[in-house]
Amino acid sequence: MDDRPINLYEYEALAKERMPKPEWDFVEGGATDEITISRTRQAFDSIMLRPRMLVDVDVRDLSTTVLGERIDFPLMMCPAGHHIRAHPDAELATVRAASAMDVGMILSSGSSVVMEEVASAATCKLWYQQYFYRDRGVTELMAHRADESGYSALCITLDASIRSKRERNLRNDYMLPASPNYDGLEVSPGGFAPSSDDAPPAFSGMVSPKATWDEFDWLASKTDLPLIAKGVMTGEDGRLAVENGVKAIIVSNHGGRSLDPTFATIEVLPEVVEAVDGKAEVYLDGGIRRGSDILKALALGARAVLIGRPMFWGLAVNGEEGLKHIIEILRDEFESTMGLCGKPDIASIDRSVIGTVSPLVSLPQFPS
Repeated sequence: MDDRPINLYEYEALAKERMPKPEWDFVEGGATDEITISRTRQAFDSIMLRPRMLVDVDVRDLSTTVLGERIDFPLMMCPAGHHIRAHPDAELATVRAASAMDVGMILSSGSSVVMEEVASAATCKLWYQQYFYRDRGVTELMAHRADESGYSALCITLDASIRSKRERNLRNDYMLPASPNYDGLEVSPGGFAPSSDDAPPAFSGMVSPKATWDEFDWLASKTDLPLIAKGVMTGEDGRLAVENGVKAIIVSNHGGRSLDPTFATIEVLPEVVEAVDGKAEVYLDGGIRRGSDILKALALGARAVLIGRPMFWGLAVNGEEGLKHIIEILRDEFESTMGLCGKPDIASIDRSVIGTVSPLVSLPQFPS
């Protein structure tokens, strides 16, 4: 009998037993009171679905494209760093799992395995995440390395230039090493100061808090890779992103690890989609735990979703095979939900499948 977990919550419980407490707290924790994390599930659960009957759903096509690249179903691995905290094979296990399941992956610049080695192990759609650094030479260097290694897009994280307060990390006196991606750039390991972040203090100082939207125009002049903006949470920024040539947007609140409190991403997704008006692809990051969550996000305008913490749960429980099973669970739940809602393919999923919605999820008005 297969005694593997049957849903992501069971994986979460097993991962908590297996991961050292400081590592677990780092993965699970968020900023200050963690209100953003706690209300995310409420937001997803407030969305009810409207099933349609007598639709031919005998064959269901889950495939889609992201920036023109086909994936088996609308899921990607988000750019969370240091997968070694969950499994010794780190990002190599993650990229092998994503490749085996034919979903996408965005490698964090804070990876435990150097970016070139991860790229060489990939057969999946692979993008690279980085920042706008104080030193534009570093920004350009990392972009060129990604291009030369075979990454097909650059994902720029926008919401990590100011260090947030992670109280779990402070209590654990958590230490985070620098990524080998920064070897030779004088980025040294370090501990968390009173306002801890996803990166060592030496690295955090490299990320520019002066960057503006014009930086995308400059970076586009230095690379042919399409640019993705991660961390958009308002319609205003969605508009600015497309005005500055961004090809895709990830609606993300950094997993509740940056600003707290703020909205769950599913709450602001409709606002961003409306503002972007089809001029860029929109993806959603944050809180995906069920296949029905994926359908809800697509119905509200996302082209695909990303998972973060569940990657670590799968790796901690059973490495590459555990993460493959996490992806399989989400795929099977998503396929079932599509069928039960009368949706035979991705193109058929639209807002008509969304029924009762609590005030947590609405279509907010934003300044013109």
